[in-house]
Amino acid sequence: MSEVYLSRDGYAKLKEELKELKETERPTVRQALQHAREFGDLSENAEYAAAKERLMFLEQRISKLEDTLSRATLLENEAIPEDKVYIGATVELVDLKRDRELTYMLVAPEEADFEAGKISTTSPIGKGLLGHSEGEEVEIKVPAGVLNYRIVKISR
Repeated sequence: MSEVYLSRDGYAKLKEELKELKETERPTVRQALQHAREFGDLSENAEYAAAKERLMFLEQRISKLEDTLSRATLLENEAIPEDKVYIGATVELVDLKRDRELTYMLVAPEEADFEAGKISTTSPIGKGLLGHSEGEEVEIKVPAGVLNYRIVKISR
C-alpha cells in the first residue's frame, strides 16, 4: 500500500472520527442490533436488517480509517519546495475566462472538502496545478470542458 500524506489538522480529524465511531457509534448500533434480535423472526425483521447493514457500513469505515492512519505521513511544510504547487500549498488563481479569483488548498483525497476550498491532488484541477509556479498560466481539462488559470500566489 502507498503512503497517505496528511496535514496535522487532517490527521487529527480522521483520528477524532475514528474515536467517535469506535466509542459512540459502534456501541449504539450494536445495542440497536441486539434490541432488534429480541423481536424474533430475523428473516422478516426490518429493524434487524437495517441495524446489521449499519453495523457493516460502520465496520468498513473504521477499517478504512485505521488503514489510512496506519499509512499516514504528516506533511512537514519545511520539506516541500515553496516555489511550486505541491500538496499542502494554498494557491491563489485567476480564472482567465471569467476574470474571477479563486483560492484552493491542495490536500490528500482523504482531506478534500470542496466547500472549504480544499481540493485533492488527484482531482482534475489538483493534478493540473501540480508542479507549476507563480505567474504561470495553466490549461486544465475537466469533465465540463477546459479551465484556464493564472497562478497568482503560492503559500504554505
